[in-house]
Amino acid sequence: MKIVSIIPARGGSKGIPMKNLRVLNGKPLLDYSVNASINSKLIDMTIVSSDNQRILHRAKRLGVRTIKRPKKISTDAASIEDVIMHCLQQIKKENNYTPDVIILLQNTVPLRTTKHIDDAIRFFVKRRYDSVLSGFNSHQFFWKREKNRAIPINYNPRRRPNRQQFKDQFIENGAIYITKYSSFIKTKCRVSGRIGLYEMPSEMSIDIDIESDLTKANQIMRKNNKIT
Repeated sequence: MKIVSIIPARGGSKGIPMKNLRVLNGKPLLDYSVNASINSKLIDMTIVSSDNQRILHRAKRLGVRTIKRPKKISTDAASIEDVIMHCLQQIKKENNYTPDVIILLQNTVPLRTTKHIDDAIRFFVKRRYDSVLSGFNSHQFFWKREKNRAIPINYNPRRRPNRQQFKDQFIENGAIYITKYSSFIKTKCRVSGRIGLYEMPSEMSIDIDIESDLTKANQIMRKNNKIT
């Protein structure tokens, strides 16, 4: 079974400028996802897709396949699915390579490890899912604003559940997406068909979006002495 992992890493970022190269616990953010992928025993090819030369240069130094992303799929409006499709087209054209399985690793979740990736792949294969995504268990009550009113999403305030009743509620953390190549080509979606959920600890699910996320991730890494 041929497995490719794709790591999107755009140069543009509104929350944190050049986020993908910001130093986290002594290394650029990009290094964590790349190293987690190349250390996998199950992934055959790791690709970094970027529109930025500095990011592509760093990825090459780490020893992975790089693909220059066109401007039309490098904007805020572009979808990750467009990036995945572009990578698939390029490796087909340049390497005559078509994978059986696609793994999407979002670079902004640096605490995801090689073990998480390999465990998720084995879970995907063993359960014969079409797709798998990662997430963490949540006991939170969600609301939304609608015409200046607060509307409950996942519970009835008149019958407020206890925390134990929320044991099977999960939040997608963006760390790992796995899908069959055939499913992606058919649906153009990162998850489709029979979908499984790979559970990760909430502490390992930090998504770097703003400066405080970097601070928190640094604290966790130093506490756990995590260097991948």
